Amino acid sequence: MTTLSTPKTDGILSRQIAFAAAFLLPTAKLLEAPSILAKDAAGDLLFPALLHFLVQAGVLFAVLVAASRSEKPLLTRLQEKLGRGTIVLYILYGAYFVFAALLPLLDLEKYTYAVFFDTSPTVFSFVFFFFLAAFACTKGIKGIGRIADLCLFLFVFPFLALIVMSLTETDFSRLLPLFGTKFGDTMSAFTHATPYFSDAILLLPLVGNLRYEKGDTLKILGGYGVGAASTLLFLAVFFGIYGSIAPREHYAFSKIAQYFPALSTVGRIDLIFVYLLTAVLFFCTCLPLQYTVDLTCRMVGTERRTLFSALLCGALFVFVLYANRHYDFFHTLIRGHLGWIFWFVADMVPLFLLFLPKEREVKRG
Repeated sequence: MTTLSTPKTDGILSRQIAFAAAFLLPTAKLLEAPSILAKDAAGDLLFPALLHFLVQAGVLFAVLVAASRSEKPLLTRLQEKLGRGTIVLYILYGAYFVFAALLPLLDLEKYTYAVFFDTSPTVFSFVFFFFLAAFACTKGIKGIGRIADLCLFLFVFPFLALIVMSLTETDFSRLLPLFGTKFGDTMSAFTHATPYFSDAILLLPLVGNLRYEKGDTLKILGGYGVGAASTLLFLAVFFGIYGSIAPREHYAFSKIAQYFPALSTVGRIDLIFVYLLTAVLFFCTCLPLQYTVDLTCRMVGTERRTLFSALLCGALFVFVLYANRHYDFFHTLIRGHLGWIFWFVADMVPLFLLFLPKEREVKRG
């Protein structure tokens, strides 16, 4: 086992982190989160989502402030400060990323079966995703940066096309009156949606490999703002279409454009855009798995990710194969009883990066 005192960091650009925040992370919130928010908050579903975005933006800003205090990447500084004690954090976050992937994997499996198969699929039909995930996990942080660049093209046009096609059936008056939902119900929506909105942590490994330069804070926070605005627009359109029945409408982004009048003439061309967004969703679901493999390799001091990638993806495939029969149980367990894990590991622990000593003045934008 090699020492952790001289860590190797993977090159990542601030542009790529901004693109990940703007065009990769939002897809995780366009599947099940809209119906969950609508169930408790009804027409006020934008408020708990906005509150989540403000909290996550605060966490991300704190991490970026910590990154701005040195020209060295955060990961390098952390390992130089803690030495082999960094292994404790690697274990904590490796376990967290596996935990954070469970709910998205179960949602993605249900969605894939519903959208991609006209007949009843076999229990092994979802295995193709784990081949993709296993391949992605061998590519490291640089691979995530390249995917973020690609998602600019995979996300923007399909997302806007679905929104435009949905506007003919959208009645924004269904969102009125503002604050028409009881405060307690709005906060319940905020709590239950936590697993889908704790996403600043998904940018932490990228920021940890970033050599900070002037303007990076504004650039990355701007990207996160674009992602937040896109999600809020989607939520408004979604509830404007479905109103009181929105809590029953799962797999939201695959459904919002299905009432576009021209589809009766030209066919379901909206599915082309749905499939493109699904590709982004696949990449987003792979993120925590990639981080787990990367952290494991850092702990054992190897660049060979293939074995760990195969073991992780194989174990998760077995879990999904078993857990799909107990979908409601795992949803209730994670959303209803284990939300504190997201608050503690994803939102509180990263704030301690602010205590890393400032090494030299770096101009910030």
